[in-house]
Amino acid sequence: MKKYPIRLLVLVALLSSVATMVVLRWNLATEGRKEVPAPAFAASQAAVSPPLSSDEEVNIRVYNSVSPGVVNITKKVYAFDFFLTPVPQEETGSGCVLDKDGTVLTNYHVIASANTLEVSLPDRSKYHAKVVGYDEQNDLAVIRLIGAPKERLHPITLGDSNPLKVGQKVLAVGNPLGLQNTLTTGIISSLGRRIRTENDDIVDNVIQTDAAINPGNSGGPLLNTAGELIGINTSIFTIGGGNIGIGFAIPANTIRQVVADLLRDGRVRHPSFGVLGYELSDNLASELNLPVSSGILVARVARGSSADKADIRGATERAILYNQYLLIGGDIITAVDGKPVSSLDDLRLLDSKRPGEVVEITIYRGRSKLTKSVTLIEAPQQPKGRI
Repeated sequence: MKKYPIRLLVLVALLSSVATMVVLRWNLATEGRKEVPAPAFAASQAAVSPPLSSDEEVNIRVYNSVSPGVVNITKKVYAFDFFLTPVPQEETGSGCVLDKDGTVLTNYHVIASANTLEVSLPDRSKYHAKVVGYDEQNDLAVIRLIGAPKERLHPITLGDSNPLKVGQKVLAVGNPLGLQNTLTTGIISSLGRRIRTENDDIVDNVIQTDAAINPGNSGGPLLNTAGELIGINTSIFTIGGGNIGIGFAIPANTIRQVVADLLRDGRVRHPSFGVLGYELSDNLASELNLPVSSGILVARVARGSSADKADIRGATERAILYNQYLLIGGDIITAVDGKPVSSLDDLRLLDSKRPGEVVEITIYRGRSKLTKSVTLIEAPQQPKGRI
């Protein structure tokens, strides 16, 4: 019976000690918190913002002045499922407002095969659009908004691409992956590039930039620091589908010429040279005992074409070489306006000239070197596909 009172006393003592320790710790913690001062830098950060650099000021100025004129274009294409039920599919791209009448510049591939076009302005208003004209070869198109109020449209100034320099700062505005009015910056990495479009056409004098361009940027402006449009972003070189710092833009001076034609005629007048042939190599030239090892061996000349009217001649016989039939005996084209021609792509650059222009074609006929003045005639108009 005597053991219970002792145990009770021990238990009471332990509980009293624990309660005392808890009270002491609480007081110490409270007093410690009261003595810790607020960080000195917190107030200064809230009160003072670092000044903008001159580069940041340029970015902000250009973006604020130009972004209201960059639009988002959604094309709707109807495909058919297994049961022949129409299934709408949508793709998006960018565009540039050119005037208060609702004229918008974009890439041809942005609107190609569209059943309907819808354009979203930066203020979130949406309008249907119709196609004014397009140029597949240069991957450019002009559309016009239907019913857009003039006060909602903010045209972008078209600049001059001739004075551009490698290393010059550029800015790109567009709608990559549907993210409207995104700004990226970079420099001109190179000038005078040659690219192949989705339609297998060759475009020359293209601007290369490292400004980030991604799917959805197509048709958006490439700008100089004055906020002028110096190019239209059209494609990227990519390995995995995303940006790796190699983008391309159609230059402003090409745009100026194409847009003028599209607004006037609804199409662009391209010349037709009318030659098919083979690219020469050292082995082919040696096997055929040709006088040169670089150039285009003409196989066929289209009747009535520019080349035909200039008396450029095609093959005169057939031969078997490397287990293939070759058409041989024709003229060899080695230069256009003094510039060497070594590939069919070099020859296709004649398509960028205008009907009526005269070019000097250097050829070999047998072992004689000749120069032909060729007046370029207009190519037959191709029938329009669905747009």
